[in-house]
Amino acid sequence: MTSLSEYQKQLLFDYCMGLTSQAEADEVCRLISSSEEAAEIHSELKAALSPLANLEAESCPDDLAESTILRLNNAARSSQLQLEQLLAAEQAGKVTTKSWFWRNFSEVAAIAAVVLFVAGIFVPSFRFVRQKYYQSKCQLGLSQIWQGLNNYRFDHDGQMPYVATAAGAPWWKVGDQGKENQSNTRHIWLLVKNNYVEPAFFICPAKLPKKLIQYDPLQYNDFPDRKHITYSFRIMCDKLKSQSQPGRTVLMSDLNPLFENLHPKNAISFKLKLDEELASINSINHDRRGQNVLFCNGSVKFVKTRRLGAEMDDIFTLQNTHIYQGTEIPSSDTDSFLAP
Repeated sequence: MTSLSEYQKQLLFDYCMGLTSQAEADEVCRLISSSEEAAEIHSELKAALSPLANLEAESCPDDLAESTILRLNNAARSSQLQLEQLLAAEQAGKVTTKSWFWRNFSEVAAIAAVVLFVAGIFVPSFRFVRQKYYQSKCQLGLSQIWQGLNNYRFDHDGQMPYVATAAGAPWWKVGDQGKENQSNTRHIWLLVKNNYVEPAFFICPAKLPKKLIQYDPLQYNDFPDRKHITYSFRIMCDKLKSQSQPGRTVLMSDLNPLFENLHPKNAISFKLKLDEELASINSINHDRRGQNVLFCNGSVKFVKTRRLGAEMDDIFTLQNTHIYQGTEIPSSDTDSFLAP
């Protein structure tokens, strides 16, 4: 009986680890049925990995994942270095495949089980850390915008950035470069145009596009398009400017989920009916897990709810309003509304 080749042994190992394609799996099944050696190797590997079948996945607590990620990184680097050294030794003829890798299939399977177990923790933890990283970077960006707002107000007698916008104007037309002041983002565009805030800070790090056009702010009346501002700002217009400012607590936040899909050319009239999903989902910026909110005192918090304050007001909707045409404004001081 012909001994199994190194390729066939590796294929058996990959099959037991669930790493083979359908075609490779079929090849392994034929190999096991035709070779006693292959059947014995498969049996030993399967027995060694069987305890893993009884493990139940449990969510890793946030603090535990965050505190252990550094150790996992270090362990991964160390393991990779050891593997590289072993492979180098094997290639130099100091360690043979027969004496090292396939001498004891139970030991190999046990090591593989540990690797899989660590990977099961490492991959979700890496995602968690990446999310935390984006949340923190987003908070820093909003803090920079707050600093720019403060500097603007200092230079303009305490006034917020403001362009003359009539109540009832289409505040949803982000990117419209016409002479009329319509889009609600034209107010904070003044921070970019007058060098108070760098344009990059108006894009949530979790939603950075692959390519952004370079532009001269002095040539624009508003952000070039929606890709250049992924936040929503407190609604402002002449009527609200002359009265007490509604929603004094909340100033800005990650993108309002109601207005994620604005028409890029503003050529189609906007109309949206609030349904159960739109009334409950969080911002798309952080995969619906929550949103960073910039408050009027300069603090920035990541919250997992849309309802804030003693009144539990939804910052993404108007009170008693279910149909939006992009011209609505708050009707009371307690009605925060960030748009678009």
